Amino acid sequence: MVDLQAVLDSIYKELTPRIGEGKVADYIPELAKIDPNQFGMAVVTVDGKIYRAGDADVPFSIQSISKVFMLTLALGKVGEGLWKRVGREPSGSAFNSIVQLEHEHGIPRNPFINAGAIAVTDVVMAGHAPREAIGELLRFVRYLADDESVTIDEKVARSETLTGYRNFALANFMRAYKNIDHPVEHVLGVYFHQCALSMSCEQLARAGLFLAARGSNPMTGHSVVSPKRARRINALMLTCGHYDGSGDFAYHVGLPGKSGVGGGIFAVAPGVASIAAWSPGLNKVGNSQLGAVALEMLATRTGWSVFGD
Repeated sequence: MVDLQAVLDSIYKELTPRIGEGKVADYIPELAKIDPNQFGMAVVTVDGKIYRAGDADVPFSIQSISKVFMLTLALGKVGEGLWKRVGREPSGSAFNSIVQLEHEHGIPRNPFINAGAIAVTDVVMAGHAPREAIGELLRFVRYLADDESVTIDEKVARSETLTGYRNFALANFMRAYKNIDHPVEHVLGVYFHQCALSMSCEQLARAGLFLAARGSNPMTGHSVVSPKRARRINALMLTCGHYDGSGDFAYHVGLPGKSGVGGGIFAVAPGVASIAAWSPGLNKVGNSQLGAVALEMLATRTGWSVFGD
């Protein structure tokens, strides 16, 4: 049996000299202010044990990791009908690319690139005012994490709204192809707020535990999705969760995961544990540089890769 605390402690110790590597996401002004010299990890096992290292209890902007929770909500609302609006294939393009969208007539390649996530947000908004949709997501994530202290960072949301021109372009483009039903400014208001969810590594690992445990949260006993749906969300994370770095992440880490430009990476060892790593400095494709290294070390030392040890 692997001593998980010893594994996390050794990873933290080895990576301490490298803390601060990478480049923070300076195109979102609020994220540009984040101190890059931070690094944390948390692991929550399916039997309810929690292991932490470093800055595991420091809240950060989860950004695109929120797309996993919104996708879960959208599938709960419309089921497989969602795939008429968004594809399931890796994009091979930057997360905010517009080229592919034109080529494919306003149907985004997958739910984890920005265009796909905006379409998913539009689905979740059906029958809701924007404020209600934001409230639904926040309640859902608090329920998953079993923690009422999870919040949305209004400063980050405002910062994204003021600088999110490319996202406005993506949304307007899809609206022109009739793949966005609600007013663009309403959809993006919700989208920017979901990306501004603020969570610590521990909260994030707790919230995602249902994806490691066949759709149920073993810590609360709540069933969240069916085992089949949990498996499919994990499959999408494995193939599409890291933008044009998804293949590289699968190659090195071998776990389903989702990154965010706030420096967080959420990952799942199916049947075993959910994991969150965070360090604000990003690599050239927008994924946490140290987070990815830490997860590769964890997968190697535990044998958790879905491709075998």
